[in-house]
Amino acid sequence: MTGILIQALSFAYASVGIIATIGYVPTIKDLLHKKMSANIGSYITWTFCSSVTFLYCITMFSDLLLNIVNGMNFACCASVLGLALFVKYSKRGR
Repeated sequence: MTGILIQALSFAYASVGIIATIGYVPTIKDLLHKKMSANIGSYITWTFCSSVTFLYCITMFSDLLLNIVNGMNFACCASVLGLALFVKYSKRGR
């Protein structure tokens, strides 16, 4: 019974990681169309927190799934931050 529960939890965790990654698509799409959907401070906070979480995971745990999911989250946060900064500073140059 415990093995089935752990497998179900692992599947749910992987699913949440995929769903969270998909959740970044609308924000990335907005930024690609040069439309800000949140402020830069929020993007910086999300990226900083996800980077700390990712670094903690890869240094403290040898769980590949955990590292992949947190790495995907960090990559999405960093992409959103980079795009937001690009949009913000490309508008200033006009």
